[in-house]
Amino acid sequence: MKISFIGGGNMAAAMVGGMVSQGFKGNEIHIVEPDADKRSELARQFGVSVGAPDDVLPASTAVIFAVKPQQLRPIASTLAPQLADTLVISIAAGVRADTLSKWLGGLDRIVRVMPNTPALVQAGISGAFASAGATADDKALAERILDSIGETVWVNEEGDIDGVTAISGSGPAYVFYFMESLQAAARAQGFEPETARKLAYQTFAGAIKLALQSDDDAATLRQKVTSKGGTTERAINALENSQVRSTIIAAASAAAARSRELGDELGRDTQE
Repeated sequence: MKISFIGGGNMAAAMVGGMVSQGFKGNEIHIVEPDADKRSELARQFGVSVGAPDDVLPASTAVIFAVKPQQLRPIASTLAPQLADTLVISIAAGVRADTLSKWLGGLDRIVRVMPNTPALVQAGISGAFASAGATADDKALAERILDSIGETVWVNEEGDIDGVTAISGSGPAYVFYFMESLQAAARAQGFEPETARKLAYQTFAGAIKLALQSDDDAATLRQKVTSKGGTTERAINALENSQVRSTIIAAASAAAARSRELGDELGRDTQE
């Protein structure tokens, strides 16, 4: 078996690191990367084979496109003759399976994936959609790869990938925004930067750990912290009065809308 990555950036490196830690062998992984220094570093770090874009791609069980959406069309078109009936996994945001299939000359064994940045510490979650031409074995291999960087959720409709993008793909930024705000609130209370950072970050870490280990849902956990007439109740009331909940929902809706727009834009580009 050979899994080839097209692109050796942060997400590709995270996936390769997870795969190696979960039992994939270095000689089962190949990375195509234009930067020579990065190629050398990837080979040294993971014990994988590497190549430049102009090199012939080794015969591969699966090819993972880990490049920016705007770069994908020329790369896919160039590689299409070498892929034949290969499983293609794409983590390029916004590029729909039918669009990629056209760029690949009609190849339809495609799994489209939306990972997120916690994959860098093997704590990510990926949303995945399989095209009609992808087999059960294709999905199993894709899931084995994705599970090496966290958890995987399969969706039956490709449009749901836009929702995954809005919630978990963009979601870490929402969390970091709240962490940033909580840290700023601590500074406003007079704490030094390092103390403010520790209070904010560990509060998030502890709350997430508690939520993951509890049978209670988030609303119940919140209620258990919120004593009637207490400090937390007043804080929650301030958040509700500021419509923070509806603003978060609106923000995610905006992200989903932009994901759909990107798909439309890149799909129109296929017709040029």
